[in-house]
Amino acid sequence: MQRSLCRTAATILLPRMSFEAIILGTGSALSEMHFGSSAVLPWRDGLVLIDCPDAILRALAHASKRSGRAIDAMRITDILVTHLHGDHVNGLETIGWKRWIAKLNGLGPVPRLHTVEPVARRLWERLGPAMDQNGTLQLADYFDLHIIPLGVPTRVADFDVEARLAEHLIPGCGYRISRGGATLGWSGDTRFDPAHIDWLATADVIVHETSESRVHTPIECLNSLAPELRKKIRLVHMEDNFDQAVTDIVPLTEGEVLAVPPR
Repeated sequence: MQRSLCRTAATILLPRMSFEAIILGTGSALSEMHFGSSAVLPWRDGLVLIDCPDAILRALAHASKRSGRAIDAMRITDILVTHLHGDHVNGLETIGWKRWIAKLNGLGPVPRLHTVEPVARRLWERLGPAMDQNGTLQLADYFDLHIIPLGVPTRVADFDVEARLAEHLIPGCGYRISRGGATLGWSGDTRFDPAHIDWLATADVIVHETSESRVHTPIECLNSLAPELRKKIRLVHMEDNFDQAVTDIVPLTEGEVLAVPPR
């Protein structure tokens, strides 16, 4: 009997590659103690910044010192913006000016800025009055804008990013950020929305906001989730009087290096 030349293919299970999120800020919009909720994701060629709060250069330096990682504004290649409230984007003016001046001096391109269309549509309206140099410059002089279509994985640096609209006072979104089979969920600012949480639940780690407000997610709502889901969640956007004793969900800290998936 002639032996078949075709061998049965063996199933090869490739290990998932982990990545890190270095937390810059964990505070709410009214915090007097913390930077606005934000993070950076290191990758081969630099950093992906998630939101860009007030005092961004100080937030980067603070996280660099605490984490022991090299975090510098000149290494930011990409910025993911969730929405246009000041505690999430006031730092764009600083980054924009710094990188525009660097470009004029031959020190590299401006960063790519990624967001969903409803946010992008109003971005220059938000930034222009402080940055248009009497009408001579446009958004493209400071940032290379890229629209993330809803429901379609989009390449950002070496990550695959998906976006979903969030329920908030103004247009905004959350993100699922994946690389090598590992996924980070980032809620963005949102009312308590079970559908949004279901969408984030496929991630290995979920960074979810909490504040006691009708336009944010109260901690008691997150406490109502299933125990196995709560174990995946880490908290940001906390008010200064947040009481950790009321929940088993672990708050993030500024400068913390968050492994995705958890080690």
